[in-house]
Amino acid sequence: MNVATAPHPPLSDRRFVLATDLDGTFLGGTEAERRRLYDWIEANRASVGLIFVTGRDPDFIMEMCADRGLPWPEYVVGDVGTSIAEVHPGEAIRPIPALEEDISQRWGDSGARVRAALDGHPGLTLQPTEFRYRVSFDMDAETYDPSAEAKVEEMGLDWLISAERYFDVLPKGVSKGPSLRRLVAHLAIPEGRVLAAGDTLNDLSMLECGLNAVAVGNSEPALVERVRDLDHLHIARAHGAAGIMEAIAAFDLHTVPTGA
Repeated sequence: MNVATAPHPPLSDRRFVLATDLDGTFLGGTEAERRRLYDWIEANRASVGLIFVTGRDPDFIMEMCADRGLPWPEYVVGDVGTSIAEVHPGEAIRPIPALEEDISQRWGDSGARVRAALDGHPGLTLQPTEFRYRVSFDMDAETYDPSAEAKVEEMGLDWLISAERYFDVLPKGVSKGPSLRRLVAHLAIPEGRVLAAGDTLNDLSMLECGLNAVAVGNSEPALVERVRDLDHLHIARAHGAAGIMEAIAAFDLHTVPTGA
């Protein structure tokens, strides 16, 4: 997909802004369903804004958009909410210092002590990527020892388990939801125009944060159980990209193709 060159209105002036998780959500569904959503976004850039809210890092996002045909987002809340950045399509994803300062202060130099405290912990394998304000592990649910949670809390930090496969250690009070709300406020986007979309427990804070929200049809059962009674949330029947389109129509946030 080509990088758009025409200027677009600021997100605060657009009719609708999609704030979406990637794996299982924006990248979920069939190829035809994904293409339908992506083409619709590109055809309506003057009125549709796009924010990725993901556990992925900037390098992955740049690769996906440049090489694999994803629409370029305008902003990224990445690394499970521990980075907030502006996207310059085809060039770079640049952190927004004014929004990351608080995250940095909450984290301090915690990376080394987290890695030391959880070194060799049953069921946790340190991921090779070193993130700025988080430490991430692959988790084996069968051998995992929950005492890791108390260790993290004793350090004054937060932990997050998602998809029964990942264990993240985060700055206290920092996750996808709070960081998305800070970005929305920073950009002066009317909250009623935003849809937050996700599918796993690391999306929970984003779906709970009070914005219009959708748990797509392939969401993990533990997430659905936590959000099923939220009055600002739509539980989609369709999976992935099709579930996003279903929710846009359900909330009447924007016109969508007939049958979406």
